[in-house]
Amino acid sequence: MARGMPPAQPPPDELPRIMPWRLRRNPLRRRTDLWQAWIALGLLLTVPAATPAAMILTGDIAHRHYTRTAQHQAQTRHETTAVLLHDAPRHPEPGSAEAKKTRYPVTVRFTDPNGHVRTARTDVQPQLSAGSTLHVWASTEGKITDPPLTADQIRNRSMGWAVLAALAIHAAGALTYGAVSRVLQRRNLAEWDAAWAEAAPRWTTSP
Repeated sequence: MARGMPPAQPPPDELPRIMPWRLRRNPLRRRTDLWQAWIALGLLLTVPAATPAAMILTGDIAHRHYTRTAQHQAQTRHETTAVLLHDAPRHPEPGSAEAKKTRYPVTVRFTDPNGHVRTARTDVQPQLSAGSTLHVWASTEGKITDPPLTADQIRNRSMGWAVLAALAIHAAGALTYGAVSRVLQRRNLAEWDAAWAEAAPRWTTSP
């Protein structure tokens, strides 16, 4: 009984190679190919290594900035009671989920941190009647403002800046590689034009 022929095996020199072709020696490789390969390898090693450092540095700077901001806000703002000067509008769908989230601007009277009586407009729940009270935050300039930043807000904003820093590092790496590739491609085209200008007469001249 004849045995089946074993499948053909590729010669050793045709086995897949792990090393990128730009780094392997071959007669078609140009110097620009080697430069591009080394730049790509450098970026692949640099970008992941720089990302954690950029995130930590940016997050720390942002955290210190927002901490100082919160401390300044705590010193220049205070919570006080405001009184509605007129009724708040009624919501078209009282008791609905949308009504619970809706706020209407209403004029209120309050006392600022310096003891001066002020009037301003702030957003309140629907259907509040004139004379109703609510808690607001007022600045030393006599304006209704947001409360000081909380610890959670400081942390979330700092983490947001850290994520943006990571994205910026990766975007910078991609842009750098793209710019280098374009420069090297233009160099290759210029070299091809020069080589063709030298070889063209030998190909086009009749014997």
